[in-house]
Amino acid sequence: MQPEIVIQTLVSGLLMGFIFSLIAVGLNLIYGVMDIVNFAHGDFLMISMYTAFWLYTLGGIDPLFSLPIGAGLLFAIGWMTYKLLIRRVLKAPMLAQIFSTFGLMIFLRHAALMAFTSDYQAIGKSLVTGRIAIGGVFIPIPQLVASVGAIVTTGLIYWFIHRTEMGIALMATAEDAEAASLMGINSDRMYALAWGLGAACVGVAGVLLATFYYIFPEVGGFFGLLAYVIVALGGFGSIAGAFIAGLIVGVAEVLFGFVVAPAFKYVFVYLIYLIVVIVRPQGLLGSR
Repeated sequence: MQPEIVIQTLVSGLLMGFIFSLIAVGLNLIYGVMDIVNFAHGDFLMISMYTAFWLYTLGGIDPLFSLPIGAGLLFAIGWMTYKLLIRRVLKAPMLAQIFSTFGLMIFLRHAALMAFTSDYQAIGKSLVTGRIAIGGVFIPIPQLVASVGAIVTTGLIYWFIHRTEMGIALMATAEDAEAASLMGINSDRMYALAWGLGAACVGVAGVLLATFYYIFPEVGGFFGLLAYVIVALGGFGSIAGAFIAGLIVGVAEVLFGFVVAPAFKYVFVYLIYLIVVIVRPQGLLGSR
């Protein structure tokens, strides 16, 4: 196997891995604070991708300029999802919490099918169209820009959680909501913030993905499933773990797809996940 092909494969895997990481970080943020898995997380991503597509199609707004709109819209959707739905099932049995987000997933997916049909859409040409050639390795500019955006966004989330007063309040609420309330922290506000930030992560990821990935109502199912695997692989509640696990999944997907066969690439991804879960059930960086 030629070195250029190996490097090309690794580069492609890393570029997708950074995007996978950002999607998983948003899911992990919600779980880490509230111990609730958002099954509609992938469909939030779908909404963001359609937002970028229609802003480009109807308003001529390039996805790079619609990034703040996508992030802001999804933050609002995440915030309202908590206020209107999740808050009502916080004290309900876990099964009710699971069905509430699963039902939201079904609703969003079929609403998109009714509104946009099942046709595949794509953004034809944007400011990041093209590729960069370095030796015998080609780097698509859309994937490169999306990866940089994912890294920056993940870094900002990590900084916010660990270096700001609001982020420390979020961590305190995640550790013990009752004790945090006694210290004057509004847990209800922290929960809404966690949902808003988690959704905003896929708001950014969706707009970035829309520059090079097909857009259709069920696109969130694929990325949402991978996000669950990445969160479990990296460790529930660990942002750094989700970031590292996203890179592992991205590289494994592309590498095994090239070495073995594209049809079996996800078999090896899930195999890695199963091995880690069996050997280290809390994930790579999760705590018991």
